[in-house]
Amino acid sequence: MTRPRAPAGRLVVVATPIGNLEDLSPRAEKALRGADLICCEDTRRTGRLLERAGIAGRRLLSLHAHNEAGRTSAVLGELAAGATVALVSDAGTPLVCDPGERLVAAAIAAGLPVVAVPGPSALLAALVASGFSAVPFAFEGFLPRRGPARRARLAEIAAARRTTVLYEAPQRLRATLADLAEACGPDRRVAICRELTKLHEEVRRSSLAEAAAEAAASEARGEHVLVLEPAAAPVAADALALRDALARLREAGLARRDAVAAAAALLGVAHRDAYAAALELEAAAASGVSPGGTPEAGHYAGGPWRGATSRRRRSTT
Repeated sequence: MTRPRAPAGRLVVVATPIGNLEDLSPRAEKALRGADLICCEDTRRTGRLLERAGIAGRRLLSLHAHNEAGRTSAVLGELAAGATVALVSDAGTPLVCDPGERLVAAAIAAGLPVVAVPGPSALLAALVASGFSAVPFAFEGFLPRRGPARRARLAEIAAARRTTVLYEAPQRLRATLADLAEACGPDRRVAICRELTKLHEEVRRSSLAEAAAEAAASEARGEHVLVLEPAAAPVAADALALRDALARLREAGLARRDAVAAAAALLGVAHRDAYAAALELEAAAASGVSPGGTPEAGHYAGGPWRGATSRRRRSTT
């Protein structure tokens, strides 16, 4: 006779305070109290949290970036045997720039229940305190330290038409603000959020140039969340002004590619829009009709905008 299998346990992802211990929710406290095992980054730090909440006798297992791969299978065994396992980070919501992603993915792949107990998050606290639009927004976590990956990410952030949230360590804040000011422009607005929910909580709102200058003149302390306002939308140029600029640039001897790039930069329009206008002008010149649909006696119907086919036709008549 075979023994019935023990019911599978469940993995509970629990958000914990990011500074103020009063932010531990009643549901989070209940989840921690009812767990057979609590996986945490630092057992000492989580132990202090449990002591503050009056929770005793819980089994703690350290699970952090350096040992998560090796300990995931053991935790899955506990879950399969019917244990309730709570997963916490040192502060905030696990997996958001904290360990736990591998464990959660493995539990899901094994068909084990995973539930979340939501709560404190430095990301969301900074976003709503920044004063910038919360929808849409992108969370970038920590930037790459150096090299092409960092430059590529900075370029993407500079062009982003949505609010961008970044995490940064105090020793790298100065360099990151200088790089952001160079990539995004000195006038882009930023909210620098520090020590959120703690006694010395601070939110400084300024331009990137001002923030970079302040960081260069002082020593940063504590973890920081940076919230950048969205990139400004390109100013829509008048269609006639765009055509006129393109025509004058071509008459000055610029090739189509160079004229398109110059007009786009001059008028602040998208490159694709300037290119489409250039093609429209070339077609109009070839047909002798202005882009507006009427015969054109000026430079749209001749000169540099006349297509190669039209030039060959003229030379044989």
